[in-house]
Amino acid sequence: MKMTVFRGPLTGGKILSMFVAFYAVIITVNLVLAYQAVSTFPGLETSNSYVASQTFDDDRAAQEALGWSADARVEGDKLVLALQDIAGLPAKVASVEGIFGRPTSVRDDQRPVFVFDGAVWRATVDTMPGQWNLRLVALAEDGTPFRQRIVVQTE
Repeated sequence: MKMTVFRGPLTGGKILSMFVAFYAVIITVNLVLAYQAVSTFPGLETSNSYVASQTFDDDRAAQEALGWSADARVEGDKLVLALQDIAGLPAKVASVEGIFGRPTSVRDDQRPVFVFDGAVWRATVDTMPGQWNLRLVALAEDGTPFRQRIVVQTE
């Protein structure tokens, strides 16, 4: 049994139908992909980039003056955050907060509640294998904010 879409001779109307169907599929797929891209990642880092840029250099200099380094990893269901001062000791931090989520979607974002155990900060998180970002904001005892985005790989 031979199946044919068009019967009879190949005419201009049939060629036009094939072209319209071909481009309709391509345009539909592109629109679906564009919608998915925009709806899953807002792309917003700050609400007013001009205002944020006015103090960027001063904020960066204050953060660098702290001499802190940050490292994060996942151990089981715990997000472990090490904040160290320039001497390699735990940094003196007034508060730690952040958003832990996927780099391309806000759907899995979590706001971990960090608890200091004397050496590192720990928080319970729900993860799946892959790449995650911790968008960290720690406040020094003198009020200086320390902001850093840390890439965390999970298995």
